[in-house]
Order: sequence, then C-alpha cells, then structure tokens
Amino acid sequence: MSIYTVTMSEFVVFEFSVLGVMKNVLRKFGTHAAVGRRVVVTGLGMVTCLGVGTKHVWDRLLNGDCGIQKLTDKAFDQIPCKVAGVVPRGNNPGQLNLDEHVSPADQRVMSLASTYALVAADEAFNDANWRPSTVEEKQRTGVAIGMGMVGMQHIANVGQIFREKGYRHVSPYFIPMVLVNMAAGHVSLRYGLQGPNHAVSTACTTGLHAIGDAARFIQYGDADVMVAGGTEASIDPLSIAGFARMRALSTKYNSTPELASRPFDKDRDGFVMSEGAGVMILEELYHAKNRGANIYAEILGYGLSADAHHITAPSEDGTGAYNCMKNALKHADLEPESVGYVNAHATSTPLGDKAESGAIFKLFGRHCDKLLISSTKGATGHLLGAAGSLEAMLTVLACQSGKVPPTVNLNQSDTGFDLNYVFKKFSNWPDKKRIGLSNSFGFGGTNASICFSNSVGDL
Repeated sequence: MSIYTVTMSEFVVFEFSVLGVMKNVLRKFGTHAAVGRRVVVTGLGMVTCLGVGTKHVWDRLLNGDCGIQKLTDKAFDQIPCKVAGVVPRGNNPGQLNLDEHVSPADQRVMSLASTYALVAADEAFNDANWRPSTVEEKQRTGVAIGMGMVGMQHIANVGQIFREKGYRHVSPYFIPMVLVNMAAGHVSLRYGLQGPNHAVSTACTTGLHAIGDAARFIQYGDADVMVAGGTEASIDPLSIAGFARMRALSTKYNSTPELASRPFDKDRDGFVMSEGAGVMILEELYHAKNRGANIYAEILGYGLSADAHHITAPSEDGTGAYNCMKNALKHADLEPESVGYVNAHATSTPLGDKAESGAIFKLFGRHCDKLLISSTKGATGHLLGAAGSLEAMLTVLACQSGKVPPTVNLNQSDTGFDLNYVFKKFSNWPDKKRIGLSNSFGFGGTNASICFSNSVGDL
C-alpha cells in the first residue's frame, strides 16, 4: 500500500479543514460571496413613550419608570380603553421636536410612522458613525424597516373626504402615505442608500423579522451594512377601537395608566398600545472592525415559526414560541444552557403570557433556575410593529451592560411556571459572556426569536 493512500474519513477531514481556512480568508478580506458572514450591531436609535434617544430610554427603563399615560382627547370617550404609550413632544431632554428632524413640508406628505423611523435612523447612523459617501458604500448599505399597520385613521379620514367632497379633494400623497414600505423608502432616500430596500409587515413580529431578515442579507452577501427595525404610529381612535372590540386591551387601569401594562402579573387584563420606532445598524463583522466601529453585540441566531392555530390567539401549549426559540438556538449552534436572559414578548394578556412562559419552561428545563426573564412592555407598552426591534435593542443593551431590565408592574405571577422573572428592579448579569434571546409573536400566528452575544469571539 502506498504511503500516500488516505482513507475517505481522512480526506473528508482534510477537505473540511481547507474549506474552513478558505471561509475565514473570504470573511476577513470582505468578499461579497455567500459564505455565512458574521453580523454585528454597531448603532442604535429609539423613539418611545419613555422618551427619545437610546441612553435616555435605557436609563429610565433601568430606573423602573413607565411611559404609559391617559388618553384625554374626547375622540376616545366611547372607547373602554383610555391608556396608551405616546411619544413625548417638546424641547426638553428625551422629548421629540419633530421639526428638528423632518421639515414641516415633508411631514405633510409622509406618515407619522415614517417620521419616527427617520428620527430613530438618524440616531442609529450617528451612533454607528457610519455615513456612506462613495458609490460602493451606498450600494452596499441597505434598509429593512417595517410597520405593523398603516395609518388607519388617515385612511378613514380620506375616505370621508372622498365621499363628501369628491375625487379632486383626495391628496396625491394619499397612497404613498399608507404604503407599508415607505418608512424604509424615506430612510434610503435621505441617505442615498442603494442596497436592499426591504419592508416587513408581520403584525407584532414585524420589527424582529426586519432585523433577522437584514442580518441574513448581510450573511448572504447582499449588503455589508443594513439599517433595520420597525416603526408604528397607531395611537388613534379607530385603531384603538378596533383592538378594544377584540377585548385585547387593558381597561381596568384607565385612572392609573402607569399600572396598566403588567406582563406576567396576576392582575393583567390586556395589553397597552404604544407608538414609536426602534432602528439599529447591522454590519458584517470585518467591515465594522476595519473601520474601527464600536460593536455592541453579535447576532448569533435567528429563528422563525408559525402557530398554525388561530388568527389572534396563541396555542395554549406555546408550541409556536417553543419552536422559534429552538430554531434560533439551532441556527446559533447553542445549547439552551448558554442563554442567560430572555426578553419575552409577553404583552400583558392572560393567555399569551402564560403560553410563552410554558414554552420557555419546556425549552430551558432545569436551566430555568439560572435564566433571567423580563418583559420590557411593562414600561414601554406594546409598540406593535416596532415592538420587536425595540426589544431586540434592549436585549443588546442588556448583553452589553450586564444589567437586565425589570418587568414593571410585576408583583405576583400567575403563569403557573416557576421562572426567574425580573420583577420591579433591574438584575445584575455577572457572566463574562452574556447571551440573550428576544422573542416576538404576532397575529396570524407568526413568531420569531433572535439571539445576541456581547462577546464577538474568535475572529
């Protein structure tokens, strides 16, 4: 037998080692080929009822503050729910002066959700210190921003104008103002971005789907940088009336709005609608390293699933939630024991919070004793299409800072599962390598989970 003869198993090992070296070389030198490139977070921008600006929102969240307020406009008088999370306006720190970001003329021809997306994107770009200027930089930077619902009150108002005054009184900007993809379009127009332009609309999973999809665009070589997230502006009588008719909204705390959103708590009675936007800058790892960018976290895995159960209610056993979390960990090649924190979707509905808790208990098993769990919706309310992106960003900050935000208004859980919920005060997360999972679920039974780590690991 020749001394150069090798077995099939030895050849396979050799082949895979060579492929591994080639893969790392391609990653390092910035190829556009689809080689499963690594994706990191380099910029964050937030517009919420807790305030505007990432640091302001994060500080208030850790402090246990709540941004929910009473709706006093007479237009809400007939509606049993009179609480919501409204973006604070003004010139003080944490307040939004929209004229500083979008001209009054532009505000008249774009939806409020699009303006929120522009404000959040501006902060994210500044935070990432990324201003694409060359043709190649613009072609390699894309946008994936979605919204859960278009402006239904605006549609109703224009419909009334059409019926009462006729065709010539319908604004030529009516259709652009109600298209789901226009938030992404306005961001790409402002910055001249010519990469992928993508809009997601998957109900309350929208923001997280947008981030996960954007990460895959980078992984597969379609872009080097993506502006990703969700936006929503549906605090209007028609939208709130629609959810209220479904009996989905809280009604017990109209006189004490700061107590209305209470995920996992035994006295919860429905979710609280909020508005705002969450936008992050995602980059291919070596693109970020080569330009000296500050890296918040790395995206390790992204999982999706469907309940296939009911158009609005999750299955009581939490199968869909279990599957998307399991799929995210599979994509990340992680065991459940690696995860230290779950930012739960938990909206403060009796059925949904319990189903998600059961799914977490089933997936993580004995590790639940060490797993920190919170829902930041107690402080922010439910931002619908922007919820998943905001909560993903809060998970990133938890991984980076080692502080897990609290579940505001959680006094006593009644989910029936012995889980390590973070109650009214933030918890320290002392692990050196911190891996967090963020969940989002939506009407239609659509689910997603995304996994972040503060540690970038081997390059």
